[in-house]
Amino acid sequence: MTPQSRIRFETAWLPEGWRNSVVVAIDAAGSIAAVSADDTATPATLVKGAAIPGMPNVHSHAFQRAMAGLAERRASSSDSFWTWRETMYELAGRMTPAALNAIATQLYTEMLKAGYTSVCEFHYLHHAALPQSGDPADSDAMLMSQALIDAATSAGIGLTLLPTLYQTSEFGGAAPTARQRQFTLSTERFIDLVQRLRAAPHSSQLEIGIALHSLRAVPPDAMREVLASLGGSGVVHIHVAEQQREVAASLQHLGRRPVEWLLDHAVVDQRWCLVHATHATADELAAVAHCGAVIALCPTTEGNLGDGHFPLPEYLRAGGRFSIGSDSQVTLAPCEELRWLEYQARLRRQERNVCTGSDGSSVGANLWRSACVAGAQVSGRNIGELKIGARADIVVIDTDTPLFCNRTADAIIDTFVFAGGASVVRDVMVGGRWLVHDGAHFAETAIAAGYKRAVHLLRTG
Repeated sequence: MTPQSRIRFETAWLPEGWRNSVVVAIDAAGSIAAVSADDTATPATLVKGAAIPGMPNVHSHAFQRAMAGLAERRASSSDSFWTWRETMYELAGRMTPAALNAIATQLYTEMLKAGYTSVCEFHYLHHAALPQSGDPADSDAMLMSQALIDAATSAGIGLTLLPTLYQTSEFGGAAPTARQRQFTLSTERFIDLVQRLRAAPHSSQLEIGIALHSLRAVPPDAMREVLASLGGSGVVHIHVAEQQREVAASLQHLGRRPVEWLLDHAVVDQRWCLVHATHATADELAAVAHCGAVIALCPTTEGNLGDGHFPLPEYLRAGGRFSIGSDSQVTLAPCEELRWLEYQARLRRQERNVCTGSDGSSVGANLWRSACVAGAQVSGRNIGELKIGARADIVVIDTDTPLFCNRTADAIIDTFVFAGGASVVRDVMVGGRWLVHDGAHFAETAIAAGYKRAVHLLRTG
C-alpha cells in the first residue's frame, strides 16, 4: 500500500534502541509501512521530541471514572474492597447508555493525553438500570456495549471490548445480589451478545474478546461452555486472586487456590490475561509464566483498594510477562502505574532499581517496553512497538522542557517514567491519526462538556 504520510522524528525508540532522525512512513490503513533510522534525506514532516510506542491499557472499567475520589471516607471499622463495592454499585445502578458513553469518552480522552493509545474494556455493566422485578436480561445489552464502542470512536483510542460473563455472587453458585443482577447474563445470552458484536461491521480500531469476571462470579459449567463456544479465537481476560478472602473461598468450594484451579481447568495460553493475581503463590506464578499468559497489574487501584502488592521482581525472574491497567480509574497515567510497581519492589526489598533487565539496564525502559509488548499480546492487536506492520500508535515526549535537558537514549524514558508523566506528553497518534497536539486532545472541550452534563444528571436524576 502506498504510504499516506512520512514523519521525521528527532529521536525515536525502535525495537533495536534509540535512533536519531527517524523517518516513519504510515500507510492509508494507519499502519507503519517503513522505518528509516538516521535518515536526513527523505522528505518528511518534522516532529520535534522523542517518539515512543503508545502504551496499551489492558484493564479498564470505564464507568468507575465518575466515582473517582468518592469512596475515600472510611465506611466501617474494617474498610476494604468489599465495602468499596457499595459505592460502585450505587453508581452502576443509575447508569444509562448515554451516561456511559459520555463518561467513557471523557475517560478515553484523558487516557490518550497521558500516553495510553489503546484500552481493553472489561465490560460487565450490561443493563442500563436495575429493574424493580423480573429478569434484567430483558434489556438489550448491545446498547451498553455500543455506548463504549462509540466512545472509543469519538475519542480515537483503540478498543478491545471484553463483554464479561457474570452470573453468581460467590463461589458455590450463590445467586447474584439485587444490585449485581445488573451485570448478569445467562450463558446463552452472553454467547449471543459476543457473536452479535463480532458479526457487526466495525473498524480496524476495534477488537472483540471475552472476559470471565472471576471464578466466584462464573460457575465452572458456564466457564466451560463459554470457552468451548467462544474461546477458540480472541483474547480471554479474568480477575483472579485479587483478594485473600477470594483465595480462602476458592479453597473451601473448589479445593484449590484460584490460579491453581484455573490452570488445571482451562487451556490458559498466550491469549489469556490474568488480572491482579495479587495473592498467587510462587509456584502459581511460575506456571503462569510457563504457559505464556500475561498478568495485568493495576497498582494504583490495588493500592487504593488495599488489595496488597504483587511480587513483580520474582515473577520477572521466572520469565513472567506483565501489562498495566487503570482499572477503577483513580489515576490515568501509565507512568504512575509503572512507578508504583518499581517503588513497591524497592520498599519490600529496601533496594533501588529492582525491576531492571537481565543486563542491569534502564528500569524505566525495561518497564515501558515489557508492558507495551505484553499489553499488545493480550489486546489482540499489532501494537506496542515502532516497527513495520504495527499500527502507528506513537507518543511524543516534549524533550524541550527543562526536565529533559541533556537527556539522551534510555535517560529519556527513565526521566519520563520516574520524573515526568502525563505533563510532558506533547503529541499522541493512534492508527496514523494525530489525536493530541501540544498536550490538547482535538475534541476535549466538547467531550468534557458532555461528561459534566452526564454526571450532573446521574447525581440529580
